[in-house]
Amino acid sequence: MTTTLRILITLLLSTVLLSSQAQTTYCNPVNVDYGYCPIPNFTEWGKHRATADPVIVTYKGDYYLFSTNQWGYWWSPDLSKWHFVSRKFLKPWHKVYDELCAPAVWVMGDTMMVFGSTYSSNFPIWMSTDPKGNQWKEAVDSFEAGGWDPAFFLDDDGKLYQYNGSSNSYPLYGGEVDRKTMQLKGARKELYLLNHERYGWQRFGEYMDNTFLDPFIEGAWMTKHHGKYYLQYGAPGTEFSGYADGVVVSDHPLGPFTPQAHNPFSFKPGGFARGAGHGSTFQDTKGNWWHVSTMVISVKNSFERRLGIWPAGFDKDDVLYCNTVFGDYPHYLNRGSNSASFENDRKSFTGWMLLNYNKPVTVSSTLGGYLPNNAVDENIKTYWSAATGNKGEWLQSDLGSVSTVHAVQINYADQDATFLGKQTDIYHQYILHYSLDGKKWQILTDKSHNLSDVPHDYIELPQPVKARYIKLENIHVPSGKFAISGLRVFGNGNGPLPDSVKSFMVLRTEKDKRSAWIKWEPVDNAYAYNIYFGIAPDKLYNCIMVHNANDYFFKGMDKDQSYYFSIEAINENGVSPKTKPRT
Repeated sequence: MTTTLRILITLLLSTVLLSSQAQTTYCNPVNVDYGYCPIPNFTEWGKHRATADPVIVTYKGDYYLFSTNQWGYWWSPDLSKWHFVSRKFLKPWHKVYDELCAPAVWVMGDTMMVFGSTYSSNFPIWMSTDPKGNQWKEAVDSFEAGGWDPAFFLDDDGKLYQYNGSSNSYPLYGGEVDRKTMQLKGARKELYLLNHERYGWQRFGEYMDNTFLDPFIEGAWMTKHHGKYYLQYGAPGTEFSGYADGVVVSDHPLGPFTPQAHNPFSFKPGGFARGAGHGSTFQDTKGNWWHVSTMVISVKNSFERRLGIWPAGFDKDDVLYCNTVFGDYPHYLNRGSNSASFENDRKSFTGWMLLNYNKPVTVSSTLGGYLPNNAVDENIKTYWSAATGNKGEWLQSDLGSVSTVHAVQINYADQDATFLGKQTDIYHQYILHYSLDGKKWQILTDKSHNLSDVPHDYIELPQPVKARYIKLENIHVPSGKFAISGLRVFGNGNGPLPDSVKSFMVLRTEKDKRSAWIKWEPVDNAYAYNIYFGIAPDKLYNCIMVHNANDYFFKGMDKDQSYYFSIEAINENGVSPKTKPRT
């Protein structure tokens, strides 16, 4: 056997091993074959993928994911590998582009139920005992009450409730549904209206200042835990980094409701992909709680969005939380069996750090102002685009030093895409290379024969490798140019941890206690910081990742609530100790 043949066989075996390996980790945004926006006047700045408003339910041991305008849904045995089922639920006379918008999904006995957002009275409720096989029939021809951003909740006593609302003027509503007729029993009840005069995070706009519009409340979801009802809602606007989910609590499914002190409970205003609003909370097959919600891009259109999934749970005081710390870095899928606590959930973070933030980049070509370093700037809104989508275009990232690489995430951007609506026959093909010196290259993973649509592909390596350079070579893109919003390399830089943060201060005055100016002394060997805040020293459940700065203007507090803050520094090798919580 020749040396060349041995090398080819070795490469082939390693490729087969990698492609067949079951991944034990995941990385947000969720890597599913997102459909393209189907609404023509929403694509005037460029055709693009989009979805939002996700619901995940467990059914017969599998997970089912529904979200806006996908012309179908996904199922998964493990929350990692998702399979798309093509299905249109609307009828010709509905004459809307939204198929379905912000769908409601729930399980009653052995049956899955689905209903889409509508202001009309003629949308059906669908039912299935075989959603994996795409077998559906109407439970009722028309749910006469309709409702935008609907959610249905089946209580332990067998009673069924509907919640709905999406408005910057009106509250969330709820009502009981007659299970025999599948219609509302009576008039809906007003449940909760935003109070942005008290809660800073509820203010509309990227800077939480109510620019342009008043804030929206939308995306209802109900969870019951220990006899209490947790009504969740999205606010203040799906277009913004601060899009979050809040929660109000009651002893009855229709209230009265009281805001939980820890609010918002799902919040991710920093990092590569931002936003964590309008979602759903569910349990996996081992009893662990998760929260899936909407992440923001909003470049080609305000409603250009993705999905994210995070560990969630209830603490010893029955406080609902969602853990978005390092929320777009690799995390382990297996969290054990119903052992949730915020600190335990932190252990699901792999500890694999980002190795190439703002590091040098070389490319095959560049289209206009879509510059190379946009691919490593930790901002999903910016991207590098090659001049073409041709085979052979490439992007090379210098990690700065030889590092241990555990995983790579490839986030494609839409540049000159041509599609409207869901596509089921498109795919990405590429080869990832790695090198110690930028001269001698080896294959990290070969997906030159891949036939799957993987817009946010995430590759967990079967074994870590030593590398300084990572090169992404295009073979095929579904449409348009070869464009990357994030080539993200994860592992360990094999150097010292960052120094602890000093002179951390929180400037909050009576002028407006919804807001604070947070400052700290820069750490020379850090590329980012995590700011933790919460309602008690042991409840620092929210986190803001800040890059390339040593201050942050935080405007998301309850003016009547005391808060505690802490900070840690981040680099390629890990994190510093957190500072002692302070007010």
